[in-house]
Amino acid sequence: MKTLSFIHKGFMILMAVCLSMGVQSCKNDDDTFYLSHYYANALVTVKLSADNTPYLQLDDSTTLRPVNMTTSPFGEKEVRALTNFDFSDEATQGYDKAVFVNWIDSILTKPMAANLGETANMQTYGNDPVEILNDWITIAEDGYLTLRFATRWGNGQPHFVNLISTQNPENPYEVEFRHNAFGDLNGRMGDGLVAFKLNELPDTQGKTVKLTLKWNSFSGEKSAQFNYCTREATNPQATEITSIRYIEKVK
Repeated sequence: MKTLSFIHKGFMILMAVCLSMGVQSCKNDDDTFYLSHYYANALVTVKLSADNTPYLQLDDSTTLRPVNMTTSPFGEKEVRALTNFDFSDEATQGYDKAVFVNWIDSILTKPMAANLGETANMQTYGNDPVEILNDWITIAEDGYLTLRFATRWGNGQPHFVNLISTQNPENPYEVEFRHNAFGDLNGRMGDGLVAFKLNELPDTQGKTVKLTLKWNSFSGEKSAQFNYCTREATNPQATEITSIRYIEKVK
Protein backbone atom coordinates (compact mmCIF):
# COMPACT_ATOMS: atom_id res chain seq x y z
CA MET A 1 0.00 0.00 0.00
CA LYS A 2 1.32 3.41 -0.96
CA THR A 3 0.86 6.32 1.42
CA LEU A 4 0.94 9.94 0.24
CA SER A 5 2.00 12.90 2.38
CA PHE A 6 0.83 16.50 2.14
CA ILE A 7 1.93 20.02 3.11
CA HIS A 8 0.14 22.60 5.18
CA LYS A 9 -2.28 24.73 3.20
CA GLY A 10 -0.13 27.83 3.78
CA PHE A 11 1.85 27.05 0.63
CA MET A 12 0.47 28.97 -2.34
CA ILE A 13 -0.13 27.69 -5.88
CA LEU A 14 -0.30 29.78 -9.03
CA MET A 15 -3.76 30.14 -10.54
CA ALA A 16 -4.24 30.91 -14.22
CA VAL A 17 -6.79 33.69 -13.73
CA CYS A 18 -8.11 35.86 -10.92
CA LEU A 19 -11.79 35.29 -10.25
CA SER A 20 -13.90 37.69 -8.26
CA MET A 21 -17.10 35.64 -7.78
CA GLY A 22 -19.05 38.63 -6.50
CA VAL A 23 -16.43 40.11 -4.19
CA GLN A 24 -13.98 42.93 -4.78
CA SER A 25 -10.89 41.87 -6.69
CA CYS A 26 -8.51 44.28 -4.98
CA LYS A 27 -8.62 46.48 -1.94
CA ASN A 28 -6.14 49.12 -3.17
CA ASP A 29 -7.52 52.53 -4.06
CA ASP A 30 -5.61 52.60 -7.35
CA ASP A 31 -6.96 49.12 -8.32
CA THR A 32 -3.42 47.81 -8.63
CA PHE A 33 -3.54 44.03 -8.40
CA TYR A 34 -0.42 42.65 -6.76
CA LEU A 35 1.17 39.53 -8.21
CA SER A 36 0.70 37.72 -4.91
CA HIS A 37 -3.06 38.02 -5.36
CA TYR A 38 -2.93 35.63 -8.31
CA TYR A 39 -2.03 32.84 -5.90
CA ALA A 40 -4.47 30.79 -3.89
CA ASN A 41 -3.30 30.98 -0.31
CA ALA A 42 -6.08 28.97 1.33
CA LEU A 43 -8.50 26.11 0.87
CA VAL A 44 -11.68 26.83 2.82
CA THR A 45 -15.24 25.73 3.38
CA VAL A 46 -17.75 28.51 2.70
CA LYS A 47 -20.49 28.37 5.31
CA LEU A 48 -23.44 30.42 6.50
CA SER A 49 -24.03 31.51 10.09
CA ALA A 50 -27.46 31.36 11.72
CA ASP A 51 -28.35 34.78 10.22
CA ASN A 52 -27.13 33.70 6.74
CA THR A 53 -23.93 35.73 7.02
CA PRO A 54 -21.13 33.96 5.13
CA TYR A 55 -17.92 32.93 6.84
CA LEU A 56 -14.94 30.78 5.91
CA GLN A 57 -13.75 27.67 7.72
CA LEU A 58 -9.98 27.62 7.19
CA ASP A 59 -9.56 24.29 8.97
CA ASP A 60 -11.48 22.48 11.68
CA SER A 61 -10.50 25.00 14.32
CA THR A 62 -10.10 28.38 12.56
CA THR A 63 -12.95 30.54 11.32
CA LEU A 64 -12.56 33.64 9.16
CA ARG A 65 -14.85 36.65 8.85
CA PRO A 66 -14.72 37.93 5.22
CA VAL A 67 -15.16 41.65 5.77
CA ASN A 68 -16.06 42.41 2.13
CA MET A 69 -18.63 39.62 1.72
CA THR A 70 -22.13 40.33 2.98
CA THR A 71 -23.68 37.47 1.01
CA SER A 72 -22.20 34.23 -0.20
CA PRO A 73 -21.43 34.09 -3.94
CA PHE A 74 -22.59 30.46 -3.77
CA GLY A 75 -26.03 31.16 -2.34
CA GLU A 76 -27.10 28.80 0.44
CA LYS A 77 -24.71 26.04 -0.63
CA GLU A 78 -21.87 24.94 1.63
CA VAL A 79 -18.93 24.44 -0.71
CA ARG A 80 -15.19 23.97 -0.66
CA ALA A 81 -13.32 26.78 -2.36
CA LEU A 82 -9.91 28.13 -3.23
CA THR A 83 -9.36 31.70 -2.20
CA ASN A 84 -6.83 34.46 -1.86
CA PHE A 85 -7.21 36.73 1.13
CA ASP A 86 -5.34 39.28 3.21
CA PHE A 87 -5.76 39.57 6.96
CA SER A 88 -7.81 42.58 8.01
CA ASP A 89 -7.67 44.85 11.06
CA GLU A 90 -11.47 45.03 11.21
CA ALA A 91 -13.38 43.46 14.08
CA THR A 92 -13.57 39.67 14.05
CA GLN A 93 -17.15 39.73 15.41
CA GLY A 94 -16.81 36.38 17.11
CA TYR A 95 -14.69 34.65 14.47
CA ASP A 96 -11.02 33.81 14.89
CA LYS A 97 -9.70 36.18 12.22
CA ALA A 98 -10.98 38.91 9.91
CA VAL A 99 -9.90 38.77 6.26
CA PHE A 100 -10.33 40.72 3.04
CA VAL A 101 -11.15 38.29 0.21
CA ASN A 102 -9.36 39.19 -3.02
CA TRP A 103 -11.01 36.37 -4.94
CA ILE A 104 -12.75 33.09 -4.25
CA ASP A 105 -13.61 30.21 -6.57
CA SER A 106 -15.62 27.15 -5.62
CA ILE A 107 -14.52 23.56 -6.11
CA LEU A 108 -17.02 20.95 -7.29
CA THR A 109 -18.48 19.78 -3.97
CA LYS A 110 -20.44 16.53 -3.84
CA PRO A 111 -21.86 14.03 -1.37
CA MET A 112 -20.60 10.48 -1.41
CA ALA A 113 -22.37 8.21 -3.88
CA ALA A 114 -24.08 4.93 -3.07
CA ASN A 115 -22.21 1.68 -3.60
CA LEU A 116 -24.46 -0.11 -6.09
CA GLY A 117 -22.47 -3.33 -6.34
CA GLU A 118 -19.54 -3.87 -8.69
CA THR A 119 -21.52 -4.43 -11.91
CA ALA A 120 -23.72 -1.36 -11.40
CA ASN A 121 -20.77 0.68 -10.10
CA MET A 122 -18.92 0.04 -13.37
CA GLN A 123 -21.96 0.98 -15.44
CA THR A 124 -22.77 4.11 -13.45
CA TYR A 125 -19.49 5.41 -12.07
CA GLY A 126 -16.92 3.83 -14.41
CA ASN A 127 -13.39 2.97 -13.39
CA ASP A 128 -11.24 4.93 -15.83
CA PRO A 129 -7.68 5.70 -14.69
CA VAL A 130 -6.63 8.82 -12.81
CA GLU A 131 -3.64 9.93 -10.78
CA ILE A 132 -4.27 11.48 -7.37
CA LEU A 133 -1.81 14.35 -7.06
CA ASN A 134 0.43 14.76 -4.03
CA ASP A 135 -0.71 18.33 -3.41
CA TRP A 136 -1.74 20.61 -0.55
CA ILE A 137 -5.30 20.63 -1.93
CA THR A 138 -5.47 16.85 -1.56
CA ILE A 139 -6.48 16.69 2.08
CA ALA A 140 -9.10 15.36 4.50
CA GLU A 141 -10.42 18.11 6.77
CA ASP A 142 -13.60 19.78 7.99
CA GLY A 143 -15.64 16.74 7.06
CA TYR A 144 -14.49 16.69 3.42
CA LEU A 145 -12.03 14.78 1.28
CA THR A 146 -10.73 17.28 -1.26
CA LEU A 147 -8.77 15.82 -4.18
CA ARG A 148 -6.65 17.14 -7.00
CA PHE A 149 -6.42 14.49 -9.70
CA ALA A 150 -5.04 14.19 -13.21
CA THR A 151 -6.19 12.22 -16.23
CA ARG A 152 -6.35 12.50 -20.00
CA TRP A 153 -8.79 14.95 -21.58
CA GLY A 154 -9.48 15.11 -25.28
CA ASN A 155 -12.89 16.15 -26.61
CA GLY A 156 -14.13 18.52 -23.91
CA GLN A 157 -16.56 15.99 -22.48
CA PRO A 158 -17.08 16.62 -18.75
CA HIS A 159 -15.87 13.66 -16.72
CA PHE A 160 -17.99 12.08 -13.98
CA VAL A 161 -16.26 11.57 -10.62
CA ASN A 162 -17.61 10.01 -7.44
CA LEU A 163 -16.55 8.69 -4.07
CA ILE A 164 -18.09 5.48 -2.74
CA SER A 165 -17.61 3.38 0.36
CA THR A 166 -15.96 0.04 -0.41
CA GLN A 167 -18.20 -1.48 2.28
CA ASN A 168 -15.17 -3.24 3.69
CA PRO A 169 -16.41 -4.91 6.89
CA GLU A 170 -12.92 -4.65 8.37
CA ASN A 171 -12.52 -0.95 7.59
CA PRO A 172 -15.57 1.35 7.51
CA TYR A 173 -13.25 4.24 6.59
CA GLU A 174 -12.17 2.78 3.25
CA VAL A 175 -13.44 4.67 0.21
CA GLU A 176 -12.91 4.46 -3.53
CA PHE A 177 -12.58 7.22 -6.12
CA ARG A 178 -14.48 6.40 -9.31
CA HIS A 179 -13.97 8.15 -12.64
CA ASN A 180 -16.10 7.85 -15.76
CA ALA A 181 -14.50 9.55 -18.78
CA PHE A 182 -17.36 8.55 -21.11
CA GLY A 183 -14.82 7.32 -23.66
CA ASP A 184 -12.71 10.49 -23.51
CA LEU A 185 -9.54 8.53 -22.84
CA ASN A 186 -7.04 10.27 -25.13
CA GLY A 187 -5.46 13.70 -25.27
CA ARG A 188 -3.23 15.67 -22.96
CA MET A 189 -2.96 15.26 -19.21
CA GLY A 190 -4.90 17.82 -17.22
CA ASP A 191 -6.09 18.32 -13.66
CA GLY A 192 -9.47 18.32 -11.95
CA LEU A 193 -10.59 19.33 -8.46
CA VAL A 194 -13.39 17.83 -6.40
CA ALA A 195 -14.43 17.74 -2.76
CA PHE A 196 -16.56 14.98 -1.25
CA LYS A 197 -18.55 15.39 1.95
CA LEU A 198 -17.79 12.48 4.27
CA ASN A 199 -20.87 12.60 6.48
CA GLU A 200 -21.91 9.13 5.23
CA LEU A 201 -18.96 7.63 7.10
CA PRO A 202 -19.34 6.54 10.73
CA ASP A 203 -18.69 9.24 13.30
CA THR A 204 -15.16 8.87 14.66
CA GLN A 205 -16.38 10.07 18.08
CA GLY A 206 -13.56 12.57 18.37
CA LYS A 207 -10.85 10.06 17.51
CA THR A 208 -8.45 10.34 14.58
CA VAL A 209 -8.58 7.33 12.28
CA LYS A 210 -6.93 6.34 9.03
CA LEU A 211 -9.11 7.09 6.02
CA THR A 212 -8.02 4.85 3.14
CA LEU A 213 -8.59 6.08 -0.41
CA LYS A 214 -8.36 3.62 -3.30
CA TRP A 215 -8.32 4.44 -7.01
CA ASN A 216 -7.45 2.99 -10.40
CA SER A 217 -4.29 4.69 -11.68
CA PHE A 218 -2.61 4.47 -15.07
CA SER A 219 -0.26 1.87 -13.57
CA GLY A 220 -2.86 -0.13 -11.65
CA GLU A 221 -4.66 0.09 -8.32
CA LYS A 222 -3.23 2.52 -5.76
CA SER A 223 -4.19 3.72 -2.32
CA ALA A 224 -3.40 6.50 0.11
CA GLN A 225 -4.17 7.15 3.74
CA PHE A 226 -5.32 10.36 5.40
CA ASN A 227 -5.70 11.28 9.03
CA TYR A 228 -9.44 11.72 9.47
CA CYS A 229 -11.56 12.90 12.37
CA THR A 230 -15.19 13.85 11.97
CA ARG A 231 -15.24 17.66 11.71
CA GLU A 232 -11.84 17.94 13.38
CA ALA A 233 -8.55 19.07 11.92
CA THR A 234 -6.43 16.73 9.85
CA ASN A 235 -3.29 18.38 8.65
CA PRO A 236 -0.94 15.84 6.99
CA GLN A 237 2.37 16.96 5.58
CA ALA A 238 2.86 17.14 1.82
CA THR A 239 5.43 17.82 -0.83
CA GLU A 240 5.24 20.68 -3.26
CA ILE A 241 3.63 20.32 -6.69
CA THR A 242 6.16 22.01 -8.96
CA SER A 243 3.97 22.55 -12.01
CA ILE A 244 0.33 23.50 -12.43
CA ARG A 245 -1.73 22.35 -15.40
CA TYR A 246 -5.14 23.46 -16.61
CA ILE A 247 -8.16 22.59 -14.51
CA GLU A 248 -10.61 20.49 -16.53
CA LYS A 249 -14.37 20.01 -16.39
CA VAL A 250 -15.79 17.45 -14.00
CA LYS A 251 -19.24 16.74 -12.69
